Amino acid sequence: MISAEASAEERGTSVSKPLTLIYRGPLDSCNYGCTYCPFAKKPETSEQKAADERALERCLEWIRAYAVGSSRRPQAVSSETISIFFTPWGEALHHARYREAIIELSHLPGVRKVAIQTNLAGSLDWLAEANRDRVGIWATWHPTEVGQERFLRNVTRLRDLGVSHSVGVVGIRHRVEEIEALRAALPQGTAMWVNAFSPDGGAVRPGYYDADTIARIAAVDPLFEVGLLRFASRGRTCAAGRTVLAIDGDGTARRCHFLPKVLGNLYADRLEDILTDKPCSRPVCDCHIGYVHLDDLRAGEVYVDGLLERVPDPAWADPAGYLARARGLAHPAR
Repeated sequence: MISAEASAEERGTSVSKPLTLIYRGPLDSCNYGCTYCPFAKKPETSEQKAADERALERCLEWIRAYAVGSSRRPQAVSSETISIFFTPWGEALHHARYREAIIELSHLPGVRKVAIQTNLAGSLDWLAEANRDRVGIWATWHPTEVGQERFLRNVTRLRDLGVSHSVGVVGIRHRVEEIEALRAALPQGTAMWVNAFSPDGGAVRPGYYDADTIARIAAVDPLFEVGLLRFASRGRTCAAGRTVLAIDGDGTARRCHFLPKVLGNLYADRLEDILTDKPCSRPVCDCHIGYVHLDDLRAGEVYVDGLLERVPDPAWADPAGYLARARGLAHPAR
């Protein structure tokens, strides 16, 4: 375990790291109607649209200033790069403002990566205007909302455009055959993941998956077991807070989406006063966008430049080592 007292060199932080903002504004509308989602088929009112537009533009203003070097950067983060990861409650690419934001950000000289979680429902022609080497797409297939053939057409379009992307699905057990069919239909080099299903968004219920189902899903996603675990995160060092910040629409900054403590406001406070290099206070971490930043898990060795969009590095070939580290970090009350 990498302790809080360990040196920066021991934690791999002896050199500055790029800053990553995980942005989630007030948007909570979606064009899909998944039964397990509280935002299903929720329309956006004109007032909500205006509020989300203001929030997004304020975030873009800050990033523009940071990317071109007019905002003071702490020593802990790189003076050259910033990455942005959009993790909306609803579907963001359904709205032109997010598509335009990604295009703009991808061309800013100081931006390393701009990634987004999406259902991939709309046209992707807009990506032709982006710097596609800097764009990452985390695409989720919703089989109750769109057929596999139509979804795959957009996946093919991403591949043709040369955009880094992963494809995934929620691992509902009675849909294992559909999950296997999706993997079979995808090009071999396309990264595919399966999220463990939990009806309440917490830990996977004991017994939900039997051994055969786990084996079948693991054949599709060799890292599926990682998502079945709950990591004992309390007391462990993490990039969250150190070089990664979760940002709300009003600029409120937290270490990650799963810790309520406010570190400050991105727009009102100095970044060096917001960033904190302290161990995690949460007993368990059980969401991919949280635990991949745990230092002890060393997920960066697996995903490298594809960390945000969940694309393992093509040269990585050690699932056994990653799984062993994950098991070693698992909370005993899994």
